[in-house]
Amino acid sequence: MVGTLNAAISKINNMPARPAFVLHTGDLSHLAQADEFDTLEQTLKSVKTEKIFYVPGEHDVTDNGKLYLERYGKGTLGDGWYSFDSNGVHFIGLVNVTNHVDGGLGYIGPDQLKWLENDLKGLSNSTPIVIFAHIPLWAIYPQWGWGTDDSAQALALLKRFGSVSVLNGHIHQTIQKVEGNITFHTANSTAFPQPAPGAAPSPGPMKVPAEKLRSMLGLTSVNYVEHDHTLAITDTPLMEAGAATDQK
Repeated sequence: MVGTLNAAISKINNMPARPAFVLHTGDLSHLAQADEFDTLEQTLKSVKTEKIFYVPGEHDVTDNGKLYLERYGKGTLGDGWYSFDSNGVHFIGLVNVTNHVDGGLGYIGPDQLKWLENDLKGLSNSTPIVIFAHIPLWAIYPQWGWGTDDSAQALALLKRFGSVSVLNGHIHQTIQKVEGNITFHTANSTAFPQPAPGAAPSPGPMKVPAEKLRSMLGLTSVNYVEHDHTLAITDTPLMEAGAATDQK
């Protein structure tokens, strides 16, 4: 996993322009262990960016989120939600894994929904909004828990804005949907590719030939230029399918 994470970092560091910041959409660890967080922190130190913003995945809160909040929750509210502004865009990090059970839907909860309502109140309708969370906010495949139980309440608060982008992890593959003013984009991961919705008896890491693995892993870049109507979102695989791999 560290090898493919380093490959993703190399992609970031070789971008023509250094990104203002990086968003991590969760599952920083596998079992919320201190040594796992340590490994991640040491690895991410090589990323050439000013700041990395995090939200937790379900694997990060197996201890009820205690260690995650100690390390990444400074300045956040509740279970780790927060917002910030950058270059005219309002970014909102939501937590929808705190009450998650294995295979179940994500859940935002009334306290976070009330906070979200208040956070959006002072913004003009023309403000571009980016939401990032771990579990998708639209029902990709509820049978596998690929959706968020109360997402409709959150999305209703975003209807008045002209441009809304929702970024998620969790399902480890690129799926996009546009619904009115909202673009949903679930990106690839840097480890453990997952099957397409319903293509297997259950979700879980796929076994794929070594030479194809990195073509199924990758990262997503988001670009915003003033006066553009939408945010430009681009997925980049760690390696194109069929390309040679270094087996050393």
